[in-house]
Amino acid sequence: MTSDLSTVLSIEAARERLRDLISELAVVRGKVTLASGLEADYYVDLRRITLHHEASRLVGQVMLDLLDRNGIDFDAAGGLTMGADPVGHAIMRTAGDNDRAIDTFVVRKAQKSYGMGRQVEGPEVSGRNVVVLEDTSTTGGSALTAVEALREAGANVVAVAIIVDRATGAKERIEESAGVPCLYAYSKSELGLD
Repeated sequence: MTSDLSTVLSIEAARERLRDLISELAVVRGKVTLASGLEADYYVDLRRITLHHEASRLVGQVMLDLLDRNGIDFDAAGGLTMGADPVGHAIMRTAGDNDRAIDTFVVRKAQKSYGMGRQVEGPEVSGRNVVVLEDTSTTGGSALTAVEALREAGANVVAVAIIVDRATGAKERIEESAGVPCLYAYSKSELGLD
């Protein structure tokens, strides 16, 4: 099934289509070592989704709806490069298509030692409500690194939002350590990964 990219799907249809694309394009079965060092029987390569011409639009629509449904008021969204980068851009594009001004930003793994010496790149985040994004998370480490950098830059982190929750404790660790809600669009059971 392909969809006309100029047509905006209902949120229900967008969620279903994105779930199908994730299952079809991003789930790789077999033994893998995750960024956390843990082993798994499958890998969800969400860059195959967030950088895909059709799925990227759906990511923006589904993630923006997730944040709106949960009453998250924010001015900018982004996270640790590189997994969060296309998610932030997708949300920014969807918001812009709906006449909403939501910026995106990129959090480097470490502060630059040259130029302006910034760890958070893009529009200024100081004093703004921001959401930390992840494509997926196993331990929550990347999201927590981004939360720390953003708080040091003066941002008010209001939530963390993840496309796929692997049900490995990342959500709980993020909520406990960062003190903000951790939302996700899809559980591993919704993707048939139990």
